Amino acid sequence: MVDKLYKFRPMLLIIIIPVLFSCASTQEEHVESRDAGFYNNRGIAKAEKGQYDQAILDYNKAIEIDPKYAEAYNNRGRVYRLKGQYDQAVLDYNKAIEIDPGYAMAYNNRGWAYILKYNYNQAISDLNKALEINPRFAWPYNNRGIAFEKIGRYDEAISDYNKAIEIDPKYVDAYYNRATFYYVKREYDKAWDDIKMIQDLGYQVSPEFLEDLRKASGREK
Repeated sequence: MVDKLYKFRPMLLIIIIPVLFSCASTQEEHVESRDAGFYNNRGIAKAEKGQYDQAILDYNKAIEIDPKYAEAYNNRGRVYRLKGQYDQAVLDYNKAIEIDPGYAMAYNNRGWAYILKYNYNQAISDLNKALEINPRFAWPYNNRGIAFEKIGRYDEAISDYNKAIEIDPKYVDAYYNRATFYYVKREYDKAWDDIKMIQDLGYQVSPEFLEDLRKASGREK
């Protein structure tokens, strides 16, 4: 998985103060913030069910209520990406980053969108930024490894896959990407080691890839 949805974080209770209009204003702000979180969370639930257009409507409402809601922009960007609308996804990630310049996940997600747009150098720049913000964030290492591999920087690609796995030893995507890298480089025993790890973690591997690896390596498993 390469990007992530963010749910609304509950706010602290409002302190009642003995000024009628200030109290009313504070309560109104609380209700609006809570409602923005409700729509964001409902958007997440709909997106997870594949109801992308309905999810976008909920994210739109969350943003209408709270125009500075960076997580809602990030989440809407993810849905646009899933719909194949990469330019629109980038615009939403741009907005999330504008609101919160330290938002590592938004940089990661925008980097992935750039990979899907074949803009690998821009992707690497965003993934570098995500790692500058959070050096223990496994996803940008995996995604940057993909970008490096696409432009022929193979040593850096394998280094990034290794780092992603070092940080998160259960990161299935990184094992799979490393296995396919080893397959292309004809390092079949290493590819099989990664396939075994994926299977030990309880995940299935593409039957087509397994068949190709069997033929190339002369091994069954």
